[in-house]
Amino acid sequence: MLASHWVQRPEPEPAPVPTLVVDSGAAPGDATVLRFGPGVTAALARRPHPTLPTLVTPPAPRRRPQRHALPALVLVAAVLFLFWRQHTASAVDVREVSVTAARQTLGCDSTAGIVGVVRTDGRPGTLSYRWVRSDGTSSDVRHTEVVRGQRQVRIELLWSFQGPGRHTAVAELRLLSPERRSAEVRFVYDCP
Repeated sequence: MLASHWVQRPEPEPAPVPTLVVDSGAAPGDATVLRFGPGVTAALARRPHPTLPTLVTPPAPRRRPQRHALPALVLVAAVLFLFWRQHTASAVDVREVSVTAARQTLGCDSTAGIVGVVRTDGRPGTLSYRWVRSDGTSSDVRHTEVVRGQRQVRIELLWSFQGPGRHTAVAELRLLSPERRSAEVRFVYDCP
């Protein structure tokens, strides 16, 4: 009883009465149109209908493809390893380059023993170098590894001479990396 004035109920409408309407404008023998019920009443047409709020459902979160996660991780690890290796490989610092010959004068049909010495700061890395000789030949680019704590690297060249003649020979050690430096030695081949 108390709640009856809190609840708003629509006014009762008269029960629809089925009616039969025959279209009088139809020619004899044509089909007749039958309409039942009162249709939309004027009271219902005037009454505002509350619009229900539209519920917007958020789109389901998209799952990122995880099949690419492992290859991407491996690629990043490989790039970091190569960067680290390159950085540590060129960390060696060269202090001095010198070249000496075992003998200053060579006799007939002999071989010159030439030694290049590269002094470093003791950090690890890779040295790239080549030998250039005064007869117009040069070696391929060669590499040698320097380990941590190694402060001196010996690089050797053997140069053979044959036949008679007197010749002043020059052997040059060209250091290409981590920095460009060079040193040379002169000696004489003398065969009467």
